[in-house]
Amino acid sequence: MIKIKKYLIWFVVLISILIVIPFFIPMRTYLDKAEQMASEKIGAPVTIGSGRLHLIPTPRVVVKDISVGEQQELKLDELSVVPTLASLLSETKVIEIKITKPVIKKTALDLLAALSANDKEASAAPTAVNIKHVTIDEVQLDWPDMKLPAFNMDMYLTSTNAMESLKLKTLDGVLNADVTPKDAGHLILIRAEKWTSPVGLPLLINKASLEMYLNGSQLDIPKIDLALYNGKLTGDAVLSWAKVWRTSGKLHVNNISVKEPSTLVSKAVYLSGHLSGDGAFSATAKDASALSDNLHSDFKFNVKNGVLHGLDLVKLASVLTKQSGGGETQFDEFSGVFNVKGKQYALRDINMRSGLLAASGQVKVKPDKTLDGVVEVELKKGLSLATIPLQVSGTVDKPSVFPTKAAMAGAVAGTAILGPGVGTSLGIKAGGAVDKIKGLFQSD
Repeated sequence: MIKIKKYLIWFVVLISILIVIPFFIPMRTYLDKAEQMASEKIGAPVTIGSGRLHLIPTPRVVVKDISVGEQQELKLDELSVVPTLASLLSETKVIEIKITKPVIKKTALDLLAALSANDKEASAAPTAVNIKHVTIDEVQLDWPDMKLPAFNMDMYLTSTNAMESLKLKTLDGVLNADVTPKDAGHLILIRAEKWTSPVGLPLLINKASLEMYLNGSQLDIPKIDLALYNGKLTGDAVLSWAKVWRTSGKLHVNNISVKEPSTLVSKAVYLSGHLSGDGAFSATAKDASALSDNLHSDFKFNVKNGVLHGLDLVKLASVLTKQSGGGETQFDEFSGVFNVKGKQYALRDINMRSGLLAASGQVKVKPDKTLDGVVEVELKKGLSLATIPLQVSGTVDKPSVFPTKAAMAGAVAGTAILGPGVGTSLGIKAGGAVDKIKGLFQSD
């Protein structure tokens, strides 16, 4: 009994010593040295708020309030470095790293790219530290104009500190990603359910499956499979960044209900019906953030059995009045080409058909979201067709559609000379011809 008490006392004393010793170690001196070394390696200022050496339950160093960069491009709430006990007396120290609540700004990508380049230059040298396992909790990407969910990451590395496998999962469980070695690169599988797209329109994706292959400075995406709005979007893409950033790919859309996504573009004028189509895209830029500004794409689309909400083309063509909204136009088929050139969009080769109506034309959407175009509407009146050219202007949020000035002037002149009815119709046709002649001398 006495021996047990002695052992217990010695155990308590030992634990007390292990707890007290770290308080006598001048950690600030070591932290200042660590700040200097990290700043030199990364090429940006690094600051560490505080740190502590813990000897129990296992030896570890815990540092808090870390920031990297002039504008705090990268911030870490806490970083723990835990060496494995078996490696403490060996030449190569094997450690595990745990990071808590990092916040990464988009501008931090340049710092990470520079660090990655430095690591490649030093990869041939033998490493004194092997990072075996990295866990990162509650990662938050601070990207402008993008709302990205926080996620956890679990990564294992090889003896040469190359990534072996990685698992990523958002805190809400919506998105999962797995990275595993394949040939000379890594296979990336992404799965998502009920996920809102963080790029562009906030589209609700019911189910997503993406297969990617990363090899050096190229990411191949041979499989894109999205289920959304009762239809499917499939395709493939390639992204590379050896000298400049490049991307290209093809997309196929099948039977997507367009009412809800089109209201995200404009609540004043939008479509209902089912969309199908095919298209290709490409972009080249000096950095990733500029790819969207240099995007080129042509997408042929077809919407069947739908309604153009917010505009009554039959009424516009019948009464020759200006309309900025209201009413609707039913159609059997609405087709065309959606063209993207950088920040400018256009609807080309528009073709709309219904029982008594046919429409065709072109409409541009300028970078400031203003509209400019002409749509010709043909109305069947008895056995004849009356063609009315309509000017499209205003903005995406508040479009304005009215007969062109030449058509209105022709209608007035024709009515005055030949009377209403035939005279009006002939005058409108003459005015439409003037518009077409003027269009030949206008740049695209």
